[in-house]
Amino acid sequence: MGTVIGLTMPMDTRAEGQPGLDELAAATAVVERLFRELDDTFSLYRPESEASRIAHGELKLPHASAQMRERYAEAHEWRLRTEGAFTPERPDGVLDLSGIIKGHAIREAGATLLALGLRDWCLNAGGDVLVSGSPHPGSAEPWKAGVVDPADRRTLITGYALGGKSRHSAIATSGSAERGEHIWRVGKEAHEAGEFVQVTVAAGDIVTADVLATAIVAGGTPMLNRAADSWDVAVLAVRADGSMLATPGFQPA
Repeated sequence: MGTVIGLTMPMDTRAEGQPGLDELAAATAVVERLFRELDDTFSLYRPESEASRIAHGELKLPHASAQMRERYAEAHEWRLRTEGAFTPERPDGVLDLSGIIKGHAIREAGATLLALGLRDWCLNAGGDVLVSGSPHPGSAEPWKAGVVDPADRRTLITGYALGGKSRHSAIATSGSAERGEHIWRVGKEAHEAGEFVQVTVAAGDIVTADVLATAIVAGGTPMLNRAADSWDVAVLAVRADGSMLATPGFQPA
């Protein structure tokens, strides 16, 4: 998926019930395999992938695999819920599910880790983070996620608590600071109000966080307001001039 995926788990071989090196190796292998398989199917950078075959007209969506049709249906539902700010098609009409696949991959990897009996971990895929439990197993201490400054990637704007007592276990960031312009902006207001160069969303699940971060970059302030009113999320949006909009859950440092 063109990004780095990290899995962090607290380890104390002296503590009963804590994962050892074998469990960590097995968990890493499972996560790696899951991401690779989804990339093989959905990447438009792989000529042989199912997504590329659909894009080139070699395969029709109704005849695609069940997982391709399921992810399209999920993305289409998000298009309806965001009133078009999130869309599974590029402006040229090509089906592109990359806006939802990374979140889906993180979600599936998290479910797999839990199925393996691993309760305390932090999964980070290119800055989109899903956590479970605590960095100190058995405690209510949350994991700490940092939000970088889009103007200086060495600097943090603020931090956000995930897991533990926090109601949010996922955080995702979208914008042009690292990858350039790659999000299709919609709506007159998004162009007139000053574009967001970075949007970070914390939510109870990673797909909601990831999709809404992308939708707010695309839809501007109106979509930010809609997200804050319709979902249990915290949002921090950075404009090109460095000014910020934040919901109460986010307090920039």
